[in-house]
Amino acid sequence: MKVLGVIPARFDSTRFPGKPLIDLKGKTMIQRVYEGAKKSSLLTEVIVATDDQRIYDEVIRFGGLVRMTKISHTSGTDRCAEVAKEFPEMDVIINIQGDEPLVDFRQLELLIDVFQRAETVIATLGNPSLSMADIENPNRIKVVLNKHNEALYFSRSAVPNFVHSKGNPIENYPYMRHIGLYAYRAQTLQELTTLQPTALEKIESLEQLRWLYHGYPIQVVETNLETPNIDVPEDVKKVLALL
Repeated sequence: MKVLGVIPARFDSTRFPGKPLIDLKGKTMIQRVYEGAKKSSLLTEVIVATDDQRIYDEVIRFGGLVRMTKISHTSGTDRCAEVAKEFPEMDVIINIQGDEPLVDFRQLELLIDVFQRAETVIATLGNPSLSMADIENPNRIKVVLNKHNEALYFSRSAVPNFVHSKGNPIENYPYMRHIGLYAYRAQTLQELTTLQPTALEKIESLEQLRWLYHGYPIQVVETNLETPNIDVPEDVKKVLALL
């Protein structure tokens, strides 16, 4: 099975412009993500997908593989799909978050492994270790599963709602926090880019709800492996402390 890892990287982030190029103890963030992903022996190739010449030049500088993509893309999924078309020999595409400089290659390999099953078309990760603060935090995405470990729904709200529950909600239900890494069958990824946005997706601001709405099953792999991302400038300190 041939697997392509794609790292979408935009310069014009709303909350932290230019973050792929910030210095993290002598290496840019995009270099650290790239090198972390390359540690996986299961990835056939790793490539950065960007729409900015500065990021393109930086990847070339440290010896990475990079492609320029359309500025018009509204999501990392679309950026991955554009690059994937250049690699028709690939069976599976992994969308690797460009703002996780401590990416753990074992997370990627957990996703790759589930594609040994023919029925898997999309896979992502979920972490069962979360607090009440996580459950109530709209920036911590929750996911509810069926008996086959497929996603029933993703939400920024506390799902299931515990308003009628007695006692500690965490003790009554195995709440799970979503980790935003995705892997797709190559053909499935191309199909996803043709789907129209949905009301659920717009309300929750969660792209994966579009896929569920249109009938694509999403396999969720449970893991306690999770690395911090850099979303805003304040996040840099916590990552530097771990390097």
